[in-house]
Formats: sequence, C-alpha cells, structure tokens
Amino acid sequence: MSGGGLSKTRLARMRDVMAGYVERGEVPGLVLAVSRRGEAMIEPIGAADLDGTPIRTDTIFRISSLTKPITAAAAMMCVEECKLRLDEPVDRLLPELADRVVLRDMNGPLDDTVPASRPITVRDLLTFVWGFGMVLAPPGTYPIQQAMDDLRLGQGAPDPSVPPPPDEWMRRLGTLPLMQQPGAGWMYHTGSDVLGVLIARATGQPFDEFLRERIFEPLKMADTGFSVPAASLSRLATGYQDNGVDVYDRVADSKWREPPAFPSAGGGLVSTTGDYLAFGEMMLRQGRYDGGRLLSRPSVEVMTTDQLTPAQKQAAGLFAGYFANHGWGLGMSVVTSRDGLGEPVGRFGWNGGLGSVWYSDPSEDMVTILMTGAAKFVLNPPHIYRDFWTLAYQAIDD
Repeated sequence: MSGGGLSKTRLARMRDVMAGYVERGEVPGLVLAVSRRGEAMIEPIGAADLDGTPIRTDTIFRISSLTKPITAAAAMMCVEECKLRLDEPVDRLLPELADRVVLRDMNGPLDDTVPASRPITVRDLLTFVWGFGMVLAPPGTYPIQQAMDDLRLGQGAPDPSVPPPPDEWMRRLGTLPLMQQPGAGWMYHTGSDVLGVLIARATGQPFDEFLRERIFEPLKMADTGFSVPAASLSRLATGYQDNGVDVYDRVADSKWREPPAFPSAGGGLVSTTGDYLAFGEMMLRQGRYDGGRLLSRPSVEVMTTDQLTPAQKQAAGLFAGYFANHGWGLGMSVVTSRDGLGEPVGRFGWNGGLGSVWYSDPSEDMVTILMTGAAKFVLNPPHIYRDFWTLAYQAIDD
C-alpha cells in the first residue's frame, strides 16, 4: 500500500482495464491521475494520435467544459474582492443584458416575448439559471437555436475560430430573448461564457490575462491557456470525435494554434493532466495551494454545495434525470446521493465534452483526472469515465 492508502496491486488493475480502451481503439491514448492525501500517480497510456506519437504525462489536451470550474473560481475571486457581488444584477457591467424579454414558447418566433420577471444576477450565471443556454437539439429545431448559430455565438462543440471578440459577442447575445425566466431552470454552458466577459469588465483586464496572473501562474499551470505556443505544439494531442477515429482538430492546422478573438470561459482552454491536478488539489484544499491561497474556504464551500432548487432541476428538460443524484454548485457538479462505487456524496468537479474529466472528493482526500483526445458527452458519462472512477475507488486500501 502507498502512503496515499492505495493498493499497488489494485492500481495495476486500473492500468490494465484503462489500457483495454486503447487496445480496442476506443481512444488513441489517455493520461490518468489519481492523487490521495497529496500522493499523486500520473500515468500515460497509448498514443497522442493514430500515427502512434507517444503520449506523455505532459501531453496537452483541449479540456472544453473543464474550463467552467476555473471560470467559476475566477468569478469568486472577484466576489471576494467586492468587484462582483453574487446577488447583484449584472446590468452595471453588462448593460447588454438589462431589461430582458423572455420567449413565450421555444417553438415560437423571436418577437413573441414577455418581460423578464427580474434582472439577471451573478449567481444566476454561476448556477446556469439565468434563462439562456446551449440548445442540445438537431440543428434548426428551434428559431432561437438558428439565431444563435447565425450570430456565431459558439454554441456547438468548441471552435476558437467562430465567436467574435467579447464586446461584439455580448452585443449580439443582447439582441436575443431569454429562453426561460431568470431563476426558472438550469440551462447549460452560456452562463460561463458571459462570466468571462463580466470578469474582464470587472477587473479591467482581458479574461485570459486575469486567469494567467491569478490562477495559472500561482498554481504553476504552465501549459494551460486558450492556445498552444509553437514550441509546445509537438505535445498537443490530436482531437478526435467520439469514435476515436474521425478527426475533430489536427495538430498541423489546429484551431488552438493562435490566441482566439473570444477566449471562451465555457470551453476554450487547453491543459495537461498535471496542470489540472494542481487546480483540483487547490479546490480539495479549500482554496489553499503550496505556499499560498487562491480562494477562501467559505468560497469553495459555496462553489461545491448544490445551489439548485428541485424546480430548477426539473426545468432542465432532457437532462432533469441527471439531477436525481447530482446538484450544481457554482460552475461545477456535486454528487448529492451515492451513485455507484466511484461517485460518493460530496464529490465535486465536471466533465469536458472533448474527452477530459476531473473530480475532487473531500471524504477520501482524493483527486481523479482522466484526459483523452476523443470527445465524450458530458451529461451521460461513458463507460471509460465510470470505469475509471470505479477503478480509482476500488484501489483504496485502508
């Protein structure tokens, strides 16, 4: 048994099972990390692409929605400094979102609206209940969905080349009605992108610079950002679709080779397993890191406590079932009732749609991270994620 209370024999089982996903061609390769009581194991398995480029512990991945928890941490820094307030309307800094109107019917025309019942708050954005979000339906299903696509608001899979610069992005967003009344129900994704613009305006510096100075540099997350420098491109994994074969983003002409016009706070970052482990450990330590503190303990407690009402969960539509045993804190999921061996109550984190997943578990003093180059659906974790969690927890030997 290791100092972290993990069985070496059972960790070997984890390696064997996860290697099976590579051998069967479900993913070209992966990098996993399990850290317990501060003792970490980072293991690369397979290749970074189908050409056989060796995967490394410092291979860079597109982490998509794992950007959201980092954005939430940045927002809470602003709250702690009173540059933002959780229950203050966002109108002061985002006048584009003042005096909202709400669609009567998702199927109806964009001008068939009613006034919003109240202003949008910072808390609404962090909890994804501000009334607007990604429409996960076939293209053209709803008029509002088509309008989002026409305005290039970046509502599909991450593509740094699509959205316009932040001020123009906000202007375009402000021309659309909300889909629900503020506070009515959970709607995915867009709240994080709005937070990125809000943080930039609250701090007076570009969002990407704020993250670099206040989070990435203190945590020594040297490979985390909205683009990959030329000197590091050899470490970028090829991005694949869910089948692990069809290419989503090639390294040679990657859309992450250049800084984007719009640094997407909802899904734009790249990172490594080791870098994100530093963030996961900071959250597990309630804001502390080696030699300093990024967030207060109360801030982390708010972030990792379920903030949704039963009605807000029910209004999540197709994904209401996810909330049977999960809640949503600020920018991340939290387990509210045990769902299998690898999902204990209080575990918090999130899944990235391009193949990465992170969770920290205070009850076991453990952080688990899996990064692959193959896209996965975030609200219905695939077998590779669930097996990874099961294998991490079965390795506990105390």
